[in-house]
Amino acid sequence: MARILIVEDEARIASFVAKGLRADGHVATVVGDGVLGLDHALSGEHDLMILDIGLPRLDGFDVLDQLRSQGSRMPVIVLTARDSVTDTVTALEGGADDYMPKPFRFAELLARVRLRLRQAHEGDGGNATEALEAGGVRLDLRTRRATVGGRELDLSAREFALAEIFLLNPGQVLSREQLLDHVWGYDFDPGSNVVDVYVGYLRRKLGAESIVTVRGMGYRLST
Repeated sequence: MARILIVEDEARIASFVAKGLRADGHVATVVGDGVLGLDHALSGEHDLMILDIGLPRLDGFDVLDQLRSQGSRMPVIVLTARDSVTDTVTALEGGADDYMPKPFRFAELLARVRLRLRQAHEGDGGNATEALEAGGVRLDLRTRRATVGGRELDLSAREFALAEIFLLNPGQVLSREQLLDHVWGYDFDPGSNVVDVYVGYLRRKLGAESIVTVRGMGYRLST
């Protein structure tokens, strides 16, 4: 369990991210402006920060700059609608550990959160594994390559994200609602059958027995 600070002024996105992190067992704190975000970040009470750039009162770049100038090494993942190369470089050179543009897939954000927390825990700044492996399936989170039994697979972005959430929770039953939230995000119609369709796609590529249907509950990765 980690204590994660979410500095985001768009309430719907902040709530979505906090809900997903809490479902993964973390403690999530949400603040809506840069001044409060910096105060919370400097308190020493959090293990990682998810930071927006376009914040009221204090810009996210300034939050990051002041955080690092005061000696904090807390991992920071920038999550923002600004996706230009210039903004990405500015954030990373300013001390961010990772950068994700909006719109985003929660499965990818969660994988990056877990990776940065692992790296911080190990204290090596970047030698932690960047791959997930379970049930004979291996996903490289850095190169976005997928293999099963050593054979490389051609997965679409959605298929990769779906495989990712299963590998992050091996053997655990995941409901359709959870999969929608994690892979398709906060804007998707909960009445859609898109989860079932993509599970079918993934089974054809990973193997018919790779993902088990648990009647009335959802799906789980066979391990």
